[in-house]
Amino acid sequence: MFVHDLSHGLVSSSYALAEAGGASAVHASEASGIAAVGWLMIALPLVGAALLLLGGRATDSWGPLLATALSWGSFVVGVAVVAQLLGAPAEERSLSVPLWDWIGVGDLSIAAGLLIDPLSMAFVMLITFVGSLIHVYSLGYMEHDPDKRRFFAYLNLFVASMLILVLADSYVLLFVGWEGVGLASYLLIGFWNWNPPYAAAANKAFIVNRIGDFGLIIGMGLMLTTFGALDFATVHGNAGQAAELTLTLIGLALLLGACGKSAQFPLQSWLGDAMAGPTPVSALIHAATMVTAGVYLVARSQAIYDLTPDARLAVAVVGTITLVYGAIVGCAKDDIKKALAASTMSQIGYMMLGVGLGPVGYTFAIFHLLTHGFFKAGMFLGAGSVMHAMKDTVDMRRFGALGRKIPITWLTFGAGWLAIIGFPLLSGWWSKDLIIEAAFVGEGWRPWVFGGAALIAAGITAFYMSRLFFMTFHGKARWEDDVHPHEAPLTMTVPMMILAVGSVALGAALWPTGIFESWMEPVFGHAVHHEPVIPVLAIQVAVFVLMLIGVGLAWKMYVADEVPVEAPRGNALTRAARKDLYQDEANDAFFVHPVTSLARTAIEADADVVHGALAGGTTAGVSGLASALRRAQNGFVRSYALTMLLGVVAILGAVWVMQ
Repeated sequence: MFVHDLSHGLVSSSYALAEAGGASAVHASEASGIAAVGWLMIALPLVGAALLLLGGRATDSWGPLLATALSWGSFVVGVAVVAQLLGAPAEERSLSVPLWDWIGVGDLSIAAGLLIDPLSMAFVMLITFVGSLIHVYSLGYMEHDPDKRRFFAYLNLFVASMLILVLADSYVLLFVGWEGVGLASYLLIGFWNWNPPYAAAANKAFIVNRIGDFGLIIGMGLMLTTFGALDFATVHGNAGQAAELTLTLIGLALLLGACGKSAQFPLQSWLGDAMAGPTPVSALIHAATMVTAGVYLVARSQAIYDLTPDARLAVAVVGTITLVYGAIVGCAKDDIKKALAASTMSQIGYMMLGVGLGPVGYTFAIFHLLTHGFFKAGMFLGAGSVMHAMKDTVDMRRFGALGRKIPITWLTFGAGWLAIIGFPLLSGWWSKDLIIEAAFVGEGWRPWVFGGAALIAAGITAFYMSRLFFMTFHGKARWEDDVHPHEAPLTMTVPMMILAVGSVALGAALWPTGIFESWMEPVFGHAVHHEPVIPVLAIQVAVFVLMLIGVGLAWKMYVADEVPVEAPRGNALTRAARKDLYQDEANDAFFVHPVTSLARTAIEADADVVHGALAGGTTAGVSGLASALRRAQNGFVRSYALTMLLGVVAILGAVWVMQ
């Protein structure tokens, strides 16, 4: 399973180019054929969003169907582009699609263009295929919502923004998509904004992501200062000529941006609250779009991170902390969607760890990102089906024994559950185990810390995901008398079935065949695969044993033993995990309260100094002058005549003195 001894390959394409003297890391030929109209992948959903938003209520009847069709149209164009790339030699699979001259200020000239290569198209396939399935699912899920037309407009906007992000050929155009995704997520998370907690959740996601955006802006500023450009070709091609400190600062700034968008430590607090939006939104954010953007940013900036070990180490550390953090939080959540959100946080942590491991980890991370997109989207849509059956209840302690009532949901959700816990030969087993094995490669403390954390978190994942599955579908029925569970309509179950097939078979289709690794080679190059500090077979056995322990413990606690309807108080760690390990309290203590106190002090200073001393003194002076002038305005003509005479005398005197 672990690929060995490719010792004659390049460490990575960008690193080799930098060593060779800074040649362009992105050799992009001008696109021809279907790739030349690759902009249609973005334009189709963007037009859909515009039509539905500007068309208003007139589009209510057919707008959702149009939005869904345009999303599928984007997927079809993407398939055609991938087919063209597959028909070209590996060295010619990086294509440039120039759009227009965009920004011109002095010596700075930035053109808007697209970069079509294996990395961007891997994301395009995930975004458009899974995103389109979510559109279809939403036709059933949002059928009775009076504002469903607006919902589908936001879905199209989300897909279009994410496509801009991954297809951009420069950091500045990437930033446009980055902000578009942030706007669309705000609109979708707060879609039911008549509910104050939902509106607050949207605000929280928006504000936390702005902190990450600040890092990305700083990184772009450093690039512009250092390289005089923001396009990938120039920045990556000249990275080898920059000082290591500068590259480290750029890498850390980009990491801050990635932490915000991908909900990584310490900017992960928004992700659980983002469950306020309709369930299809959760699937879109957590599986196919927003939270994967940070992983893409780091992977796309490979040429920078390969030259700055400190920034790359920071990426691995952040990923390791987050994958453990999310797993611990997931163990204590009774809200089915929030438990899945914690799982997403943890799995994205695995991907960040992967890209932080260096050349060997980039392909593994993107591979896990693709498989995760299928099984996590399937489970989120399954959660929506459970809510549909249970009158929108999300508390798993009110579920139980649903497997008999909604068998299609049970089967499709079960495929995702088995995939994420690493059941042998399913998609998650192929992709996540590769990252765990790669984490055990290295010298000193790193393989033991990174590998050990990834291994332990795999066991915890098996426990909390089994806990979720068993509490929902097995054990004793705990729902209320007025609930009558029933299966969802075909518009909801068919997308779940398709995603279940991907959860089972995608990993085996892409990895043992070598298709995916060869597909990514033009971007990441051939990587040298070293032996882990522990034999690969021992790692695989350990992962399997921990999976069995996690599943068995969950079965004992949530099937064999009765599940209390009211959550027990639990120990200190359980109580902390229920409150997300006090992340909101920490944010309040370290950021919110100090900033609030500073603002309050500024307001008081403004009142006392500006309005009091300065403004008060000025006001008194102006008032006194006005009083004096008011006495002169007495209405007597003789007084005005005397004033005019004195003025004339003063003017004549001034003229005489000047002569």
